[in-house]
Amino acid sequence: MNNSVTIEQIAFLLLVAAVVAIAARRLRLPYSAGLVLAGVVIAFLPFALQTPLTKDLIFSVFLPPLIFEAALYIRWQELRRDLPLLFALVTVGLVLSATLTAIGMHFLIGWEWSGAVLFGALIAATDPVSVIVTFKEAGVRGRLRLLVESESLFNDGTAAVVFGVALTIATGGSWSSFAIVRTLLTMVFGGIICGALVAGGVLLMAGRTEDHLVEISLTTIAAYGAFLLAEHFRLSGVLATMTAGIIIGNIESPRALSAKGRIAVESFWEYIAFVVNSLIFILIGMHEAKQNFQDALLPVVAGIALVLAGRAATIYPCCALLGRFSTPVRMSHRHVLFWGGLRGALALALALGLPAEIPRRNEIVTVAFAVVAFSIFAQGLTMPPLLRRLGELPATENPAERRDD
Repeated sequence: MNNSVTIEQIAFLLLVAAVVAIAARRLRLPYSAGLVLAGVVIAFLPFALQTPLTKDLIFSVFLPPLIFEAALYIRWQELRRDLPLLFALVTVGLVLSATLTAIGMHFLIGWEWSGAVLFGALIAATDPVSVIVTFKEAGVRGRLRLLVESESLFNDGTAAVVFGVALTIATGGSWSSFAIVRTLLTMVFGGIICGALVAGGVLLMAGRTEDHLVEISLTTIAAYGAFLLAEHFRLSGVLATMTAGIIIGNIESPRALSAKGRIAVESFWEYIAFVVNSLIFILIGMHEAKQNFQDALLPVVAGIALVLAGRAATIYPCCALLGRFSTPVRMSHRHVLFWGGLRGALALALALGLPAEIPRRNEIVTVAFAVVAFSIFAQGLTMPPLLRRLGELPATENPAERRDD
């Protein structure tokens, strides 16, 4: 069977994405949920596409541009105020969430510790792809959007690092506590340094031209170059790309990007994000349709419940404790942070990349797909009504027609 992606397949999927985008606007439905549903329908067509959804495709092709595009719009002055809270959520909070999920899957479902720990690690992080799309569609602005999207981006990088360590241990590696901490710190700070170096080099080159096409090309190099450089040295590619995006997005010196170039760069990355998001969600829907959830009904229900419980145990205590030492987080923001902890492409990439010898690998993949489906449909579809009920989105506004500048 030929699983390669062809130009014809990409063109067909983009046509589907365009039709879904038009329909979603008119029906006032979340675009991402419509894409997944379209993917499910495509999977049952007589000429169903055999398009792969692999870890390499998601991790190396789709994630870098999405992370870079989101990071471009994060303002450092606003981010700095909430760094203590974000640090707590993506370190202590993520480990706590992963631990609770792993304990629950071991004692409630009877999974071996290795499989339970790996599932807890891969499903603990909120996914930047799903989260960013949902909040753009909802038209959320201000501190709430900054908190949700920034936590998702940082969480993504931390989860990938934690999962890598857990996978090494599960496949027979022997690690001391000191070695684990050293590896985590090296991957995190090494990734940040890689991103800063690539961004610095790109900005120096961009300052020597006012050709907006060259500037677009240089930012593309920054997005993928930072990621690939960090991954080459076994550092965090996600954090590298995120760092590069934040630096390029915040330095507005004439010696960096020109005024015309900055407008062109933002328009280019807005389109790239649309294309990549469309392809990801359609592919997720196509592969969701192939999962047999009935044979793993109990693990699926338990997995969804434990993921939600782990998220709640992360958000509410961290926000309450950190609020005493920094700007308090409103209770309505805490509710949105909890329910907005969507899972998506990252969890699937890590699950699909599990070695065949991992106990219950197929079951882990099935439950991961189920959690992602729940995130996209149950959480994604109810997010706009929740935002309106909490006063974070005007009731008369159409979320599908808003987009942050």
